[in-house]
Amino acid sequence: MIKLENISFKYPNSKTNVLSDLNMTINDNQIIAIVGKNGSGKSTTAKLLSGVLKLKKGKITIDDTDISKFKKSKDLQNNVGIVFQNPENQIIFNNIYDEISFPIKNLEKSEIDKRVDNALGEVEMSSLKDKELYSLSLGQKQRIVIAEVLARKPKYIILDEPTTMIDSFGKEKIYEIIKNLKNQGYTIILVTNIADEILLADKVFILDSGKITHEIDKSDFISNADIFKEYGLEIPTLLHILVELKKSGVDIDLKDLNVSEFVNYLKGKLLNEKLN
Repeated sequence: MIKLENISFKYPNSKTNVLSDLNMTINDNQIIAIVGKNGSGKSTTAKLLSGVLKLKKGKITIDDTDISKFKKSKDLQNNVGIVFQNPENQIIFNNIYDEISFPIKNLEKSEIDKRVDNALGEVEMSSLKDKELYSLSLGQKQRIVIAEVLARKPKYIILDEPTTMIDSFGKEKIYEIIKNLKNQGYTIILVTNIADEILLADKVFILDSGKITHEIDKSDFISNADIFKEYGLEIPTLLHILVELKKSGVDIDLKDLNVSEFVNYLKGKLLNEKLN
């Protein structure tokens, strides 16, 4: 569990807080979405959680350990990994093996090889192990960055707008990876304003002017759809469909599906009703 208590933060030479007395609890083995307009404090929150920015006011605990107790940034990174929107800003090497193994270079060679292979498998990139990074698409590079984070074996993974620069095929691959990681017990913190990505989440935190204004569980997405609109957030197509169905008297639970998967789910449901 991660807890943020009374977090306030402002950047140097700024008179205005980006975050003001922010409180948030992130439970284990969930996908948490942090959403809000530009400037609401989403990415700042992610950077504080990962140690990219230094906390000055308030308290963050990770599994009951105060974040300030991690004496080395590496110790924190082994607990909380972060992936940013542009993978090219995180990549150091051109060789895939060198890139993924760099954070764990102090381990035994056999352990490094094992972790690299496992991480590449998690992001479905094993066949490209011997490729050079310059030859990969942006979406593939992002998956390599995720693999690099996974090689550390952190419990918590922060994805800060990870698909903003990626095409639709690349997005779907990242979504599959996120779902699979959750199924394996990881806790995913997804910073996003992309409508379909909201549906991946078990819970959404809406930020506005550096404060949490709403905390919405997935089971309540349909009844709270108007709140997303209120904060200038695009409503996912599937959520639109389910809201309209509910207005017509058809109440269907929001599942962890995209639109095409939902259509297949609905077809199966209707077919079962006909057979029965």
